[in-house]
Formats: sequence, C-alpha cells, structure tokens
Amino acid sequence: MADRLNVREGGQPIYDIVIGKDFENLGEELKKLELQERRVCIVTETTVGPLYEKAVSAVFEKMAKEVHVFTFPAGEGSKNLDTVKNLYLFLIEHHFDRKDLLIALGGGVTGDLTGYTAATYLRGIDFVQIPTSLLAQVDSSVGGKTGVDFDGYKNMVGAFYQPKLVYIATDTLKTLTEKEFLSGMGEVIKYGIIKDEEFFCYLENHAEDIMKKDPESLAYIIKVSCDTKRKVVEADFKEQGERALLNFGHTLGHAIEKYVYEDRLHGECVAMGMAGAAYISFKKHYISREEMNRMIDLILRYQLPVKENRIDMDKVIQTTYSDKKMEAGKIKFIVVKKIGHAEIDKSVDWMEMKQALWCIMEGKYNER
Repeated sequence: MADRLNVREGGQPIYDIVIGKDFENLGEELKKLELQERRVCIVTETTVGPLYEKAVSAVFEKMAKEVHVFTFPAGEGSKNLDTVKNLYLFLIEHHFDRKDLLIALGGGVTGDLTGYTAATYLRGIDFVQIPTSLLAQVDSSVGGKTGVDFDGYKNMVGAFYQPKLVYIATDTLKTLTEKEFLSGMGEVIKYGIIKDEEFFCYLENHAEDIMKKDPESLAYIIKVSCDTKRKVVEADFKEQGERALLNFGHTLGHAIEKYVYEDRLHGECVAMGMAGAAYISFKKHYISREEMNRMIDLILRYQLPVKENRIDMDKVIQTTYSDKKMEAGKIKFIVVKKIGHAEIDKSVDWMEMKQALWCIMEGKYNER
C-alpha cells in the first residue's frame, strides 16, 4: 500500500507525493494526467537509464501517444545550460508542444535539470518527478525548486516550478552505492535538526535498521522527510522566509562542495556544513556544547564526514558571499536554537564562518 502526501498552495491541492515499493502503482497514478494524446519524454542519465528506463517506459507506452528517451552523461558536471540546450533541441526535433510531458527519472541532477527545462521550454510544460536516489527522494524532488549550475556556482540559474506528481519507488535504493545512500542521509538528518526533535531521536535510536536498509525504516524516514519539507514549502513557496531553514548546512556545504575534490558528494558536504553550523550555533550561545556534540555524533553515526583538510579557506569564504542566499549584502545563515528548531540569523560574519571551517579542517569542535 503506497503512502500519499498532498502538496497544496493557497489551500488548493497541486500535486501528490506517492511513496511505494516499486513501479507497480505508477500507471494508476498517471491516469489523472490523461496521457492518451500527449508525447512523453523520459529524461535520464547513463547510470540510472540502464536500470529503470525500460520498466518506466513500459508503463508510459501503454498510456501515452509517444514515448521518447533523452539520456545525458551521469554526474554533476552535466547539470548546466549545455545539457539543457541539448534537451531543448531534442524536444524541438521530436515536435514536443506545450501539452506534452517530461519525466525526470534519476537523482537530484536529473530532477533539477528536467524541472528547469520544463519550466522554460515553450514558457512551461508539465513534468513528473521519479527520483531514484535517497537524496532526491527526501529533498530535491519535493518543493518545486529547479535549476542548473553556472560556471561552477551551484544552482545559480533556475525557477520555482511545481511537478504534476512525485512518485517514489523505494526499491530503487537497492541499486545505490553505500556512499550515495549515506549522502542522502545528510538531508534526512537535517530535517530532524531543524524541525523535528522526535524524528532526530528516531534517527538516533534506529540507526542500525536504517543502515541495513530495513524497508519499513526507509519508508518511514522518506515519508517524514517529505512531509516535513512539504509543510515548510506550503508555508513559503518562493523562499521569502521559513523555507530558507531548509538551507541548514548548505551555506558552508555548497562552498565546500565547489572547492573540494569530486570524491565528496552533496550530502557529505552538507554534513560538514551542518557540523560547522552547529559549532557556530554553540559559539553564539544558542545551544549547549552537549547539543552540538549530539548533532555531530548523529552525523558520524551515519558515517558522514565532519572533517575535510583539503579546504581552501579564502575561496570557501568568498564563495559564501556569492551565494544565492545572500540578502542585502548579508548571508541568511541558518542556526539552531535547539534540536528541532532552527532560525535565520543575518548576524553570522566571515570570522565566525572561518572559525567553523577551522573546526571542519581539523575535525575538532570542542577544542576551539
């Protein structure tokens, strides 16, 4: 039995998040989109495509007018306007019009890129998210943020554009590498820290089951994560206020991601950013040393890093001031006031961030 969450805007339902085991219920969920006279383009990449493209195409071929597949090279390096341009050309050559549909089949790169293309092709066509990584399932597929990187800067070109459906098949997590799975846990932990102390405790108490990928535990953490993000997004679709809380760990994390070797995944960099943000929250006397250590211990329990000695301090600090989260020359830094409650703080300065980066470089948070 699939779990279902409904995302609303202005009190009106706009799309469902459906969480199931496999693709068995996908066809039923697609009926409301009335695909009989619509072309469908499945957008995927070279890692995910060979695993799931045939199964997903088979569902659409029973329902849609035409089904096409666009495949791009896997990896963050493809998340740019060049790939978007290639997808535009593919859609034009196959005569896609405004009533047709794009399907994002893959991880966060695929979802962000496909969503941005959908938002901008012919001024907007429908799209569906079918996220296959934990990171995409609990974070990037929900909320309507789409975009691509520009000249090495994360997500600097984008649009707010909502999907028509998010369909999550938890069985896809079986084909993730351990490193990719743990990267997704970085975003899961974030939800407990910023919004839900009870969930934080669940992650502490059920780490063994989650690490073993127990199906019930996975379904639960995905549902809670999606529900937490759904509530935040509904309150602030365009990130004018509360939605910025979802950026906890991302100000330092994105900057580290830009300047650290490619062996670090997004969730790993966010984990380091969260550890740094916990340290700043402690130094500003918002939380106790014990609370800071509890957050860092949870990150470590899921084998995520809190240390990285390859950081170029000056470049990372400079990048934080080029971040899209800037407002009137000040960084909207997310701090923790207690586990389960985060706030925006515009008083965090470069020296405080530098101290946090020293902690990350040394892996020592109790000695500075």
